Amino acid sequence: MKKEEKEYKRILVTSALPYANGPIHLGHLAGAYLLADIYVRYQRMKKRDVLYICGSDEHGVPITIAAGKKGVTPQEIVNEFHFRNKVAFEKFGISFDYYGRTSSKVHHQTSQEIFLNLHAKGIFSKRVEKQLYDEKIDMFLPDRYVKGTCPVCGYAEAYGDQCEKCGSSLSPAELIEPKSVLTGDVPVYKETMHWFLPLGRFQQRIEKWIESKPHWKTNVLGQVRSWLKEGLSDRAVTRDLSWGVAVPLEEAKGKVLYVWFDAPIGYISATKEWAQEKNDPDLWKTYWQRQDTRLVHFIGKDNIVFHCIMFPAMLMAHGDYVLPDNVPANEFLNLEGNKLSTSKNYAVWLEDYLERFPPDPLRYYLANNAPETKDADFTWQEFQQRNNSELADIIGNFINRTLTFVDKRYHGLVPEYGEYDDLDKTMLDVLKKAPKKIGLYFEQFEFRKGINAFMDVGRMSNKYFNDQEPWTTVTKQPGKCATTLNICLQACRSLAILMGPILPFSAEKVWRMLGLDGVVARQLWDDAGSPALKPGHKLGQADILFKKIEDSDIEPEIERLKKIAAEMMERKNSEKPVVQTKPKISFDDFGKIELRVATVLEAGRVEKTDKLLQLRIRIGDETRQIVAGIAAWYSPENLVGKKITVIANLEPATIRGIESNGMLLAAEDESGQLSLIVPDRDVASGAKIR
Repeated sequence: MKKEEKEYKRILVTSALPYANGPIHLGHLAGAYLLADIYVRYQRMKKRDVLYICGSDEHGVPITIAAGKKGVTPQEIVNEFHFRNKVAFEKFGISFDYYGRTSSKVHHQTSQEIFLNLHAKGIFSKRVEKQLYDEKIDMFLPDRYVKGTCPVCGYAEAYGDQCEKCGSSLSPAELIEPKSVLTGDVPVYKETMHWFLPLGRFQQRIEKWIESKPHWKTNVLGQVRSWLKEGLSDRAVTRDLSWGVAVPLEEAKGKVLYVWFDAPIGYISATKEWAQEKNDPDLWKTYWQRQDTRLVHFIGKDNIVFHCIMFPAMLMAHGDYVLPDNVPANEFLNLEGNKLSTSKNYAVWLEDYLERFPPDPLRYYLANNAPETKDADFTWQEFQQRNNSELADIIGNFINRTLTFVDKRYHGLVPEYGEYDDLDKTMLDVLKKAPKKIGLYFEQFEFRKGINAFMDVGRMSNKYFNDQEPWTTVTKQPGKCATTLNICLQACRSLAILMGPILPFSAEKVWRMLGLDGVVARQLWDDAGSPALKPGHKLGQADILFKKIEDSDIEPEIERLKKIAAEMMERKNSEKPVVQTKPKISFDDFGKIELRVATVLEAGRVEKTDKLLQLRIRIGDETRQIVAGIAAWYSPENLVGKKITVIANLEPATIRGIESNGMLLAAEDESGQLSLIVPDRDVASGAKIR
């Protein structure tokens, strides 16, 4: 990743707005919040003008479903989780400058103003569509309010947007025997008018803009280019729902803005509210409408398309806003080898964690194990190991042994330093270079490398202490010992500043141990490389910085997750139909199946589905098109040029309106993951499989 060369006067950082229908879990933190906070804290210590904005996403069907289950209003649901999550973030040290909410008056006004601006410019198209309608309650049904039988796997409780059993993306129209979730009645089709954002009109502008971002993460660019390659289509910006931002048109009574449209506007409305609190109502424009602002979105990979295509298209259409300079999206965090499941309570909730453990060990482990370029896995044992062997045994041990030695031998005063030997010079050089080295990683969104570089400073400090053997030189070479401890104390101060963005609570604790004025968060980052502690300075009281985590501390949580995982597996196995042995076939029947090796020439996603890929393949001299449900396991760009195995003489089938002439072969394991059946050595395309 190349360092951005353009200079900016200010930085605007956002984190994806969490849904206010449930509490925060570790997957949220690893995806969109912790690394953003480290980045912002670092930029503040660089004395740059940086603003960190977030807030609750309080509209959409999940909110209304959660309200319906509890028998309360949507407003009561969002009020509860907005404040609970805000407090949890604060306790974890996520330092938002402002945490807004999309149910606020300012947000509704801002969203409506942007809609009207685009409407006045003739950006939107509108058309009549047929949508499922529940006549008993006189209501159009959003996709999550429709259930039926999945056409792919036959699961009887599939929702109108996705089958939770097989993972297929669906539309309500595809369900077999659909029923209303609200009444159980069979819905009817009824015409309704909706407004659409014609993304295709912005495709060339978005493509040109994306190509100007070669320094972006490859996972981000890959997903965006895949969508662009398929071609952008119209996307509805309105829907028939009672909860949300009302569409500000007379002819659109009873409709609200689609949550994908209004949610990112929450960044803007929250910045407006921040400016109002500053008694400077127009200050928000400096961050959103000045081209010398650097806009950075921290998100999870499921939000890449919204922040790299749809929201930029909205901003382009409006014309007055800056576009994102970077979108450092992270992949997903798994838990003890399994995917998180909030509905099954297979998660580690932040509120629960903070009742038992301090925030900094989790901040360190999640950041050091962040899913920056691929999915990562949280395990309680590794969390324990990282805390004990790295935070406690390296950083904590060095600071404690230094301060207790100085307290005992030098009455808690920083000793004078004398002439430096080679080890002294090497250690001082490590401290001098550390701020620039670590900072460069943070600037490039390579946080894992930055945190490892920070820990290397701790390792070097411990090694320096051991190599200089102050317990020996204190009597034999007192001048050398004083110099050693002076440098060790300088290292403690450097570590306090360097850990400021990563371990903010521990950094302040070290600062107090050193008897220093002010707070770490307001120190200058580059000063971490300077030996600024003066001889004779009175130190504070030494204390244990990181407590060891015992097996007994984590065993209850491990057992809880094991129990839930076992129940999930039992439920999954019970839902599987009994495997019936199919009738035996003769060699003649098997001989009718023509298996061939094919080469993938092109690959792309099928529109409006998360599971299907459209492949153009070559079998010998013949070119064909097939549709395969492997998008969850294979990205299109990684398939091009790959040799696969196909049934070549299968009758053509139409899938999602696309003719599929053949079928590829893949194996499914117990977890449901598919693996392509491929030749184990290079063979010619069209080769017959016997």
